[in-house]
This record gives sequence, structure tokens and C-alpha cells, in this order.
Amino acid sequence: MRTRSLFAATTAILLSALVGGVFGNSALATSGTVPDHYKTFTAALSVIQTQYAQPVESDRMVYGAINGMLQTLDPHSSFMDPRTYAQMRERQEGRYFGLGLTISAIDGDITAIRVFEGSPAFKSGIRRGDVIAVVEEVSTKGWTTEQTVAKLKGPKGTFVNIGVRRKGFDRVLEMRVMRDQVSIPSLSASFMIDATTGYVGITDFAEHTDEDLGDALEDLTKKGMKRLVLDLRGNPGGQLDQAIRVTNRFVPKGSMVVYTRGRVSNSDSDYRATDTPDYTNIPMITLVNRNSASASEIVSGALQDYDRSLVVGETTFGKALVQSVYRVSGGAGLALTTARYYTPSGRLIQRPWDGTFDEYLTYTLKDQSERAKTADQLKYTTGGRKVFSGGGIEPDLRFDGPVEGFSPTRFGRTLQGRQLFASYAEQFSAEGDTRIGQSGPSRRIVKKNFVVDDAMMADFKKFVAGRNVKIDEDAWMKDLEFIRAIIRFNIDEVVFDVATARQHLVTVDPQARFAISKFPEAEKLLDLNRNKTAAKGQ
Repeated sequence: MRTRSLFAATTAILLSALVGGVFGNSALATSGTVPDHYKTFTAALSVIQTQYAQPVESDRMVYGAINGMLQTLDPHSSFMDPRTYAQMRERQEGRYFGLGLTISAIDGDITAIRVFEGSPAFKSGIRRGDVIAVVEEVSTKGWTTEQTVAKLKGPKGTFVNIGVRRKGFDRVLEMRVMRDQVSIPSLSASFMIDATTGYVGITDFAEHTDEDLGDALEDLTKKGMKRLVLDLRGNPGGQLDQAIRVTNRFVPKGSMVVYTRGRVSNSDSDYRATDTPDYTNIPMITLVNRNSASASEIVSGALQDYDRSLVVGETTFGKALVQSVYRVSGGAGLALTTARYYTPSGRLIQRPWDGTFDEYLTYTLKDQSERAKTADQLKYTTGGRKVFSGGGIEPDLRFDGPVEGFSPTRFGRTLQGRQLFASYAEQFSAEGDTRIGQSGPSRRIVKKNFVVDDAMMADFKKFVAGRNVKIDEDAWMKDLEFIRAIIRFNIDEVVFDVATARQHLVTVDPQARFAISKFPEAEKLLDLNRNKTAAKGQ
């Protein structure tokens, strides 16, 4: 067993080196010293395996060593163990066979933290906050998420028997759930805000994002959409080809969307819009915040460079490193930085990082301030507007709103961070919901058009106090509208659906409301884009 593990570890490192080697001569310059490095590593591993005070897992040591190597490079190169790599591929593909829920081990209990709408779990009545207490008559107490996932996943059409423990019920709720294909949504919601304004939220860029967006835009057009809010807030990125395709829906065929430049020549690529778009003539506002990164920055940056959309919100995260993902030995994966992204105007999106990455990685936790700019960072959009390189995508109009479009006090952020809104929502059920466990003496029934009135606010306050949280009365009053909005958002999400939750939230979200009020400026920007395009064609 030790010999096999050692071989697997060495193979992983060798494969990574070969991947580097094929990219250019610079990787070969030190090839004469590489075998000695391998010998040092394998010798150290062998000594630890045979001489350490207690048995150790070779895979765990090797994975840690590879992570240590990558942490000397940049904040985003990373090693993925087989489980993490498989989860990443699932997310990218957007489909798998199972029940359709995300679970986490919390205090020894396997807890559902997300249930995908329309999935087998959703149809069976499993809800966020449920404890998956029993699987096939075996208690899951103390199980890891890996153990549970292995039991819950399986071939399409097969069944799994589970027992669910839910707040407010003395008995375990027994369910027999059929495994099926589960589609992981990459759109949070699409709906009409008013008679002419469409809204689409994109949560990440997976293999079917552009297809889903196309369907949503077509549906909104039929409903009378004349202008569009594209919400990329909190979008961490994803697949490059999907970012290009999404951008292509709004910019002319042949337009440069993004280009990459790396250490060696074959890391350099130019990516252009290849299709004839359908939505070049509607005013657009793109919402971004400090948690918008990578592919979402490519989209917002390109739309801004072409004066195609008014960008509103906060400065984005500033992650623009090309991560090439390689599958290595044993089903593990290596995400290695091979190049950097640039917007059409020549802006480097990547934000600088400090030596320990601490300042860089805690960016989203700090209040944003105007960053210093230098003359060499100045670029221009196609319409001649000034934009700057090297620090994320700065919005055309700034409006802070780090938590669902609000800027709550520390107290309000604590309520959100400790999941108190989510926990409070778990006691509610929708009127007319006949799925298992939706009714009972402790369940609180709400209609789809319910209002968070003063009585519910007082009840939530009592709930918070019961969780050993000291109520800051001044902060409570300052955060009143935030608290009211997030209570409703969480109840809507867990009881009805994400689209309902988003549709109600956007009517009170200060950042979104500010953005919508700026559509006259978006229309002027569209005119600038048209005039520039017309002048170029003459």
C-alpha cells in the first residue's frame, strides 16, 4: 500500500512538471536539476512513512506538500484532492445524478444547506436546514459529507431511503427518493421588474450558462422587455468560453471580448465574439460588487469598454489569472496560473497581491476606498471614456452595498453571518404546500404575498435574543429596513423559490434601486455606442 501511494504521489508531481514543460523552453532551463528535487522529495516522504512515531497517510502528506509549493506562487494556483476535483467538475458541467441538495456536517449532523428547485429532494419535501439523520436504516450521526454523498448518489432511476429530522417535529420524516439528473442552476432568477425592465441574475459561469441566459432573454422579450438589468453581484466566475458567449449576446460579431498574455507564447490568445447578437440595441445596466470575480469581470469589463452597459455598484474583486486545470494522478486536479486576462481596451483586471496574500484575500471584508492611479493605468473605452487598469473593474457609478445591496452595521452583518435569518425562516411553510413535513402544530403558514409586519419583526428580535445575541438597539433601528428585507428574502427562498425571493428583494435593495434609477444614463451610453459604431462604419 505504501509503495502504491508513493508511486501515485510521484506520478502526480511528474505529470505536473510535464504539463509545465510543454509550454516552452523556459520550463526546460532547469531540467537538469529536477531529478535531484524529485529524489529529495521521495526520500523525505519515505523516511516519514517508515520512521514517524505513528502511521501517516501518504496521500495527505503529498497533497499538503503540493499545496505548499503552489502557495509560493500566487493566491489562486491550487491543488484539488479527488473529491474537490470531482465537485469542481460537477459544478462546471452543471448536471449530475443524485438528489439535488448541498450538505454540510454541522455538529455531527448531516445538514441540508441548499436544495435545488425541481430536484428529487425538492419534490420529496426536503428543505434547507433539515438533518439527514438516517440513510438506508443507518444513522448518519458522525458521518462525513463524503460518506453521505457516496450513499445518496447513484444511477438514475434508483431509490434511496432516508430519514429527515426537522425542527418542530418529534418524529423522523421518512422519505423514499428516486435519484435523477440534477441540473445546478447558473441563473439565480429572471423576471420583469416592471412593464419594460427585465432582470437576469447570473450566479456563476457553468457549461450551460449562455444557453440558460438565451432562454431567459427570449422569455423576457416576449413579456415586453425594453431594457435589462444584468446582475453579476457575488458571481465568482467560471468558464471562459461562457463569459465570451454571454458577452457576445450584447456586442457585435468580431468584437474582442478578452485576451490573455502569459509567460510563453502559446499562453497568448485573443477571444472574439463569433456570433451575430440579438441584444445590441437595448439599454443595459450591469450590477457588480466586491464579490464579482474572474469571468464576471471579463463580461462587465468588455461591456464597459464598448460603452455597451452602464456598470453600477462596487469595484470588483480583481481576479484575472488564467487557471488551467489539469487532471493528475488518482483523480486529483491542479489549477495552475498560466496567463492573465486583459479587457478589450488593454486593462489588466488582476489586482496586485501582497507577499502573504492576506491583504489580497481579505479585500471583500473591508470598506472600499478610491485607489491610487498612475498614468500608465489609464485606458479609454471606444467612446473615449476614461477607465483604469490593474485593480478590478471600477463601476461607472459607485454605490456600496456589500450585503444583498445593503450596507448594514456590524450588528446587521453579525445576524447575516451567523445564519440567523436562515434559521428563522426554517419554521415557515407555504400555504397549500402538500409535501411531507410542511404542516404541523409548530409550522407557520405564509402566503406568497406575505408582509414582514411589526409583529414578525418583534418575533424575529425575540428569536435573535434567544440565540444569545445581544440586541444593539441603535443598530437595530439603523438596520431596520435591511432586517425586514432579509427576513422576507430568506422566507421566500426556503418556502417558495429563489426567483420569488429575488423579485421581492430587488424592489427594496438600495443598490439595485439606485441602478434602475440611472437608466437615462444607460440610454445615453447606448447612443454613444451607436454613434461610435456608425462613425466607424463610414
